[in-house]
Amino acid sequence: MTQTQTPGTSRAPEFHLVQAVLGGLRRELFDDALAYRPLAPVEVTSRLARFLPERIRARAGFFPHAVVVFMAFVVFAMGYERVDTGFGPLAFLFACAPAAIVLLTLVRPVLAFWASLAAAPFIGYLVGYEVGWPWSNTTFFAHLAVLAVAAARTRPRAAMWMWLVTAGYSLFLPALFRMGGDSEYVAMPFVSALVLLTVTVFQIRRQADRAVTAQQTVTAQERSKRTLLEERTTIARELHDVVAHHMSVVAIQAEAAPYRVENPPPELEQAFLTIRENAVAALTELRRILGVVRAEDYEAPDAPQPTLADLDALVANVREAGLDVEKTVTGAVRELPQGVELSAYRIVQEALSNVLRHAPGAGAKVEVSYVLGGLGLRIANGPARGLVKPARHPATTPQGGLRPPPTMGAGHGITGMRERVTMLGGEMTAGATEDGGYEVAAFVPVSREEAVS
Repeated sequence: MTQTQTPGTSRAPEFHLVQAVLGGLRRELFDDALAYRPLAPVEVTSRLARFLPERIRARAGFFPHAVVVFMAFVVFAMGYERVDTGFGPLAFLFACAPAAIVLLTLVRPVLAFWASLAAAPFIGYLVGYEVGWPWSNTTFFAHLAVLAVAAARTRPRAAMWMWLVTAGYSLFLPALFRMGGDSEYVAMPFVSALVLLTVTVFQIRRQADRAVTAQQTVTAQERSKRTLLEERTTIARELHDVVAHHMSVVAIQAEAAPYRVENPPPELEQAFLTIRENAVAALTELRRILGVVRAEDYEAPDAPQPTLADLDALVANVREAGLDVEKTVTGAVRELPQGVELSAYRIVQEALSNVLRHAPGAGAKVEVSYVLGGLGLRIANGPARGLVKPARHPATTPQGGLRPPPTMGAGHGITGMRERVTMLGGEMTAGATEDGGYEVAAFVPVSREEAVS
């Protein structure tokens, strides 16, 4: 059974194409024709604004408004020439009309476009059409100004429709009334195309710059979050080795304790057994959780995690790489919790690595202060003085540039240092010094109960 179609229910593709084209014209130039859209001040970000006086710089955001007012004044001056030589007061009125239409673009750009088209034939009839009817010198420049401002304040598609309407208006209206020469018809379409193309290219580039800036901001935020997560993962791996060592010692001691006592009571044996079971269970759970954040290429270190006692070896390694380092220790040296010592070592390591990378040739000072309430660290360097080749065991890139030793740079710079200090409840400052160098200072609190006797 063949289904019959009711006439009018199906449309040809050409009809839908025309409908879409006319629909775009209606949306761009008719629906928002009366919309009130005041021109907002622009954000002053130009480098040239720095050289302006303070009073003028505060009003630099109104520069586009000043440009529109200046163009309106030029249009008025062009029409004012005919006040005495033309129709007197009537010419003065028609000199003001194009200027007012240019000013209208500040609040209703699309309406100003239609008003410019509507006023052109009347003004051209009264004052003459030097460029080609319906355009006089005044209306010609005024319409170009309206097109430029309206295109800058609307979408590129609206600028295309404005040019099509202007070109059709300039070509078919003189032909319809048989006024003007053939060569005069193309003046407005050609010049307006150049103006709209320039404005549209500038507008598209400005939008692209904004999109790139927004994307760079998002990318920087994502990179910062990823760096922070990676650093926390690194800290978790290192602390796992510290905690796993202590938990293993607890389990072994709990298992061996009953054998050190002759005829231990059953309650004591059961207590040590419970301690061992809990230590093993905690160690297993710790390894399981760490496996979630462990990288595929991560390999557990063979050697024990470093402590402050290994700073001398670190300083010697850095000196071999060509960095002049001076180490100072103040206060009563004592053994601190292993997590504190590991983090302190990593902070010094990362700070010296940054000196090698960013301040070649500069001298560095490392100060470790054992105070009553905790541990203080200060790593400072002077300004860069160029690359300095190490005396022995050179660590250089294929291009000959100095690079840090393989053991340096365990984290992500300042982010990693700050994360370690925050994890331990401490405080840290980092910034440039007056002599052009850089300083990192941190304090990690350690209570008397936490300190290892």
